[in-house]
Amino acid sequence: MRTLNGLLVALLMQASVSFAGNGNLTLDDALQSAHRQNHDLRLAGIAIASAHAASIMAAAAPNPMLTLQTFGINPHTGIGAGGLRDKTVDSAVRVDQLIERGDKRALRTQNAMQLEVAAQRDLDDVQRQLGIAVSQAYYDVLAALEKQTLTRQSATLYDATVAAARKRLKAGDLASADVARLQIDALRAQNDVVQSGADLARAREVLALLLGTRDAPASLTPTDPWPTLAFDGSLSPQSLDALLARRADVLAAQARVDAAVTAHKQALALRTRDVSVGVQFDHYPVSATNTQGSGNTFGIALQIPLFVRYQYDGEIRLADSLRDSAEENLARIRDLARSDLARSRADAQAAFERIARYDDGLLAAARKSVDATEFAFAHGALGVMDVLDARRTWRATQLDALAARADYAKSLAAWQAATNERITP
Repeated sequence: MRTLNGLLVALLMQASVSFAGNGNLTLDDALQSAHRQNHDLRLAGIAIASAHAASIMAAAAPNPMLTLQTFGINPHTGIGAGGLRDKTVDSAVRVDQLIERGDKRALRTQNAMQLEVAAQRDLDDVQRQLGIAVSQAYYDVLAALEKQTLTRQSATLYDATVAAARKRLKAGDLASADVARLQIDALRAQNDVVQSGADLARAREVLALLLGTRDAPASLTPTDPWPTLAFDGSLSPQSLDALLARRADVLAAQARVDAAVTAHKQALALRTRDVSVGVQFDHYPVSATNTQGSGNTFGIALQIPLFVRYQYDGEIRLADSLRDSAEENLARIRDLARSDLARSRADAQAAFERIARYDDGLLAAARKSVDATEFAFAHGALGVMDVLDARRTWRATQLDALAARADYAKSLAAWQAATNERITP
């Protein structure tokens, strides 16, 4: 477990990361920046510091109680002459110490330390989830950049097609209505360019928020390529159980079960009576007005609670309920973790197969089709509707392939995080 000082240095005192002036950002840079500056991660670190403080408080023994008391003052006879020590008053100095029995202090300390372990595991889980979120936001920005490039290229091609159509219109080879149809699609392509810019700005804002960076979000530009197209989601039952056993969220839930079991023992220990031991020194001097003074005396007191009305039944039942709740939550977390693994594997496998089909032939076939259609249209061999259909199919295929590639990258990041692998480009 990290020391408290190391944690505070790592999470609360790190300086802000500044990226290159042109905003270029690798995935590793993004992950490191998020681990230094993300607000959720810092809050998780503060929670550990709070849990550590609770452990210190739990381990503390009860302090003794000092009592200074003066009594036996008679207003009719007065307090007599002489110094303060010779006054005819009864003064007492008493020290009381509570003695905890039933291992209450040890159980209290153990409970606090188990909750501190749970807070540490929560931090680990926040780091895991943050890695997924940063990776997915990173690839969202990369996809938005490529989408913007595709839409700009498409708009440029539409402009070229409109220019070719106008030449054919002047030559009397094309109707003005067909040119108008091409102009409509060209304007739609320009709208797509504007929308892709807005999508890019939104994706950059999301990434900047996760990174906790004060740099201008518009300067964040991913430089890493898409992940290599290779996926193996095979897991043996033994491997699956091992993955579940070391997941941070499962470990956090298990630590809270352990803390709840200890808390139940604490509740039972309340029925073991604590005692208070007191030692008292009395000073009651003899004087002319007080011939009954006793001088200096000592006394010992022992206080024992009597459980005649209440025996902590409510605390014990509450501890029972909290223990059952913690155990049920552990079972729920394990089921969610198992489902997360299965879902991550299914998503990554499906995305892998989708992008493989695009790379293996769909993109090449769509490109070949649109090039042939553009060539035929430019030479008057095809009508405008044919070229529009081919152009729309090509653009849709490109965007679908880009979406599939982004889905694969994001699902792969989720799978790597679910299997405790390092998230790498």
